[in-house]
Amino acid sequence: MINEKRLRKMCFFAVLSFIGFCSMAILVKARILYRFEHTVIHFIQGLESEPLTIVMKFFTRIGSFPSIMVIFLLVLIILVFYKSKVKLLIFGAVVLGTPILNTILKLSFHRVRPNLHRLIEIGGYSFPSGHSMNAVSVYCVIAYLLWNQIPGRIGRIVLIITTSLFILMIGISRIYLGVHYPSDVLAGYLASSSWILAVIWFYHKYVSRG
Repeated sequence: MINEKRLRKMCFFAVLSFIGFCSMAILVKARILYRFEHTVIHFIQGLESEPLTIVMKFFTRIGSFPSIMVIFLLVLIILVFYKSKVKLLIFGAVVLGTPILNTILKLSFHRVRPNLHRLIEIGGYSFPSGHSMNAVSVYCVIAYLLWNQIPGRIGRIVLIITTSLFILMIGISRIYLGVHYPSDVLAGYLASSSWILAVIWFYHKYVSRG
């Protein structure tokens, strides 16, 4: 059980992430970030090479909906096998809720994808990035579920670094491949951070006390 102090911190960061997302949405609507974003895009795409493109396509693939569903089913089977009802509830709510939230947000903002130099083709709206939201939700909630199972500080540091690396690379891959603006990626991170923290907070604050 998470104590009250940690719950308050969790609530604070959930609200902070939500405010960050709203701020990003306002900046995008006002087109304030236009020049900065194009500078970032040109810099990242300026690193283009055949080996790097292969790496970026790999990371964008593991952040895609089919890959996320495979990971979801595997973790689901493990949680059912170990009869971890609490973890199952949190995991299911976070992962299944994320694509629904992303769809609602994309239909709300209707932002067209960048059309500068695409290395892959994809349809749909741009803001916020679905891959970035999926990455934060899935990999962060897995890290959360594994936290108490990993003994020692070094093991947990490795878990944090690995999780952060995957999330960061998935986001950068979307910019590199030309299908998202940097603000799409950052907004996706913020939206999912708020969502996962809210789910965990709500569970421990109300559901577990029934």
